[in-house]
Amino acid sequence: MSFRVAHAAFAYGLRDATFELSQPGLVAVAGPNGAGKSTLLGIMAGLRSPYLGSCMYGGTEVRRWRKRDFARRVAFLPQIVRLEFPFTAEQVVLMGRTPYGGGWYESPADHSAVEAAMETADVLAFRARDFRSLSGGERQRVILASALAQEPDALLLDEPTTFLDLKHQLSMYRLLAELGRRGMLVVSVTHDLNLALQFADRVLVLDQGRMAGDGAPAEVLNPELIDRVFGVHAEVSGGWLHFRA
Repeated sequence: MSFRVAHAAFAYGLRDATFELSQPGLVAVAGPNGAGKSTLLGIMAGLRSPYLGSCMYGGTEVRRWRKRDFARRVAFLPQIVRLEFPFTAEQVVLMGRTPYGGGWYESPADHSAVEAAMETADVLAFRARDFRSLSGGERQRVILASALAQEPDALLLDEPTTFLDLKHQLSMYRLLAELGRRGMLVVSVTHDLNLALQFADRVLVLDQGRMAGDGAPAEVLNPELIDRVFGVHAEVSGGWLHFRA
């Protein structure tokens, strides 16, 4: 299954985006604020409509997919999730099995998928805790586990490290890169160019709603593009970007 986006545009935030994602791996979507990153991800997740142009997944326009079938193949991790009811972390992860539900009770396959997802996201230690009592970073990892419990072919994430400290930011991107190596297509919006440079297999750069770069991180995230798109001077040293005023 692959995404094929052609001249995608939206009422705000996105003007013209064309690219194809046909291989598994970690794809980072970068750009300044207001560049259209979250809007593009929302279109790919089937959450922004109507849009102009085309966004196809598996050869079918995203808006034509049956919601249940699409959710079995594509999972979406939003930047912020608010739950006001006393669900445990495990119950939140179990919600990721909704596309597979066929009755009042969870199946052995559901529980197996939840266990595996929680282990992958490293949240088994607080499976019985109230989701509302968790830190922002812990909540984000639980929501990631919920998305993984869908057993998707593609995982779309909007700023997944927003509430994570530096250690867990690196841990999150190591996990996303590993998921890509296992055969999943992972698309992650990020503001951190160094995370994209270090972990992504491919980088898409948006600027004012248009594609400004697409390719291998070391090629795309060069000083010239960073200066033009982000208005920041950058140098590459030791495989890392260093910024200066």
